[in-house]
Amino acid sequence: MRPLTEEETRVMFEKIARYIGENLQLLVDQPDGTYCFHLHNDQVYYVSEKIMKLAANISGDKLVSLGSCFGKVTKTHKFWLHVTALDYLAPYAKWLKNGVSDLCVCDEIKYSVSYLNQRASCSEK
Repeated sequence: MRPLTEEETRVMFEKIARYIGENLQLLVDQPDGTYCFHLHNDQVYYVSEKIMKLAANISGDKLVSLGSCFGKVTKTHKFWLHVTALDYLAPYAKWLKNGVSDLCVCDEIKYSVSYLNQRASCSEK
C-alpha cells in the first residue's frame, strides 16, 4: 500500500470535486481524525491515519484491503468512483439523497436477477 502520486491525486480529486465541490477538505479532515487516500492493487482506499500507522507492520502481499474502497485508478490514469464511496460523499454533496446507494444496489440486483431468468429460460428450451 502506497500513497497516491501527484497525478493520481489530481485526477481523483477532480472527479470527487464534481460531486462535493469545495467540501473536499471536509472529507480529509474529519472530526474524529485525519483521513488519507492510499493505493493498493490499483484500488484507492479511504483510511484513517491511525489505522494506516497500525497497518504499516503488515506486508503488502498479505494485505487484502484497508479502509473503504473509493474507486479504481485505470491503466490510462483515469479514476473510476465506486458505489462504496457514496456513503462518504453524500453528507457533503448537495444533490445526493440518502437512498442513492440503495437505488444503485437495487438496480444491480434487478439486472442480475433478470439476466439469470433470461439465461434459465433459454436453457429450458
